[in-house]
Amino acid sequence: MNAFLLQYLPIVIFFAIATVLGLGFMIAAAVMAPSAPDAEKNSAYECGFNAFDDARMKFDVRFYLVSILFIIFDLEVAFLFPWAVSLFGMPHDKMVYAFVSMMVFLGVLTVGFIYEWKKGALEWE
Repeated sequence: MNAFLLQYLPIVIFFAIATVLGLGFMIAAAVMAPSAPDAEKNSAYECGFNAFDDARMKFDVRFYLVSILFIIFDLEVAFLFPWAVSLFGMPHDKMVYAFVSMMVFLGVLTVGFIYEWKKGALEWE
């Protein structure tokens, strides 16, 4: 049993060192950080100008729509790369099936893209 537990000793040492370092960095930051930053440090830095309204105001729905569309088409590209790499390593019958499946997938996404384009979802006023 002792030899079995001895195999886990490096993991225990790793966790101990990580805990000590994490706590050490947090304590050092609390001790060494400036406690009274100047007004420039506390000013808004998001886009170069001061906030002109409440930060909790509601966003326009188009913002969410554009972000969802970006995620959808970004994931399309994420599926295309591994498919393209593995396509030519397949046997011929599976290669045809994989090609047709991806063309159906791209067709559905293209129809969706054309639909949202016609509806004006990509227009920003």
